Amino acid sequence: MANTFKVVTKAGVTSADVIYTVASSTTTVVLGMMVGNTTTGQITTTLTLTSDTGNRAGANNEANQAVEIVTNAPVPVGGTLEILSGNKVVMETTDTLTLTASGAADIVLSIMEIT
Repeated sequence: MANTFKVVTKAGVTSADVIYTVASSTTTVVLGMMVGNTTTGQITTTLTLTSDTGNRAGANNEANQAVEIVTNAPVPVGGTLEILSGNKVVMETTDTLTLTASGAADIVLSIMEIT
């Protein structure tokens, strides 16, 4: 299995926008997420992880659901919101991360893809 570190960026997000989708035969570890405010006023951001992975063994055999990692989090003018703060998120094939912002926001993901 190969481990490949990558950066994913998107500038000027102003509505719901899928930022990253895990490729087939891949597991992704999100190592860091930052959202920056590029407007002249405070904005709010929501980051949604959508996953329908299921068919796990034993008592955990239940399909995942879409969850909000952060909901309507304020980002001040010229500020940056660090979302994971040292934690990590594991994503499986077809899982997505979606950013929704009330004003222009830039996002940076640091990830490791395992193929």
